[in-house]
Amino acid sequence: MHEASLMTGLMRQLREIAAREGAQRITSVQVQLGALSHLSPEHFAEHFEQAAAGTLAEGARLDAVASDAIDDPAAQDILLLSVEVET
Repeated sequence: MHEASLMTGLMRQLREIAAREGAQRITSVQVQLGALSHLSPEHFAEHFEQAAAGTLAEGARLDAVASDAIDDPAAQDILLLSVEVET
């Protein structure tokens, strides 16, 4: 269930950004996967695709990069690095 809570938080951030920008859709998302998040980029992509279905992020290009810094304070998190939107 850890993945579900991480994905819920990410989707909330994306909704907030889209609303703030007046976006019609989200075209690109770049994230960093913490070393202790227990997610590979491939596994994350599967969860992202499911969570994005029916949202402004559906079909967005995803760039997920895994960190290996286990001492990073965000090692258990998914960090949103950038979002591109279409207005």
